[in-house]
Amino acid sequence: MNHPGNISNGYTPVLDCHTSHIACKFTEIKAKMDKRSGKVLEENPKSIKIGDASMCILKPTKPMVVETFKEYAPLGRFAVRDMKQPVAVGVVKSVTKGEASGKTTKSAQKAGKK
Repeated sequence: MNHPGNISNGYTPVLDCHTSHIACKFTEIKAKMDKRSGKVLEENPKSIKIGDASMCILKPTKPMVVETFKEYAPLGRFAVRDMKQPVAVGVVKSVTKGEASGKTTKSAQKAGKK
């Protein structure tokens, strides 16, 4: 993690995953972990700082396509940027799928009829 201050719940940087660049909100920092062993050092920390590894729940501001790293690695890696500077990198451990909403294009409607 490369950030001048602490990252806490509510922080909303840009998340780069494959070709998408979408603002995502840190809704919950679940655990602070040891980088080498992966053991949990602290449950529900208030914030994380430079050099910390953590498990976090992120919520995109717009619909975003990602997969778990185990299922499909290119869509399972991400980078977190703030003011065009890399802040953190990570992998997707689990995905909560939202409802598909929005307009359907004419070509998609034609394809669905076939």
